Amino acid sequence: MKTATQIQDGLSQFCGTEAYHRLSIFSKRLVATDGVAWLCQNAECFWLFDAIASHQPRAMKDPKGMLQDMQFWTLKKDGKGGCLLKCERDTDDVFITQEIPFTDFPLDEVKIWIERGELADGPYMVAMLPSER
Repeated sequence: MKTATQIQDGLSQFCGTEAYHRLSIFSKRLVATDGVAWLCQNAECFWLFDAIASHQPRAMKDPKGMLQDMQFWTLKKDGKGGCLLKCERDTDDVFITQEIPFTDFPLDEVKIWIERGELADGPYMVAMLPSER
């Protein structure tokens, strides 16, 4: 696993994607950009993508209908060895939270945005770094 500084430096280099990557068996219609795939590989956090993917059925049933188009995910360390994963519709409009009691994730916080997109075989949800939008 790379250090937090190496990961922050690496993440700063992404501003778009050349390919989409299927990283989880939990969602056939959720793909990741090059930046998210790089994060999962270098921070050894494929579990984070799996956690987000596992919440997609609930997100797609959002009663406000907003999460079908755009989702704002944040993973933030809690200072006690764990972290909190949350999905917001917009700033301070949290719909999903998951407490993770232990993590060795190297960053204090990371944000992943998910947006509806189209690929050759139909609609997908695309997970990206904020800098890749």
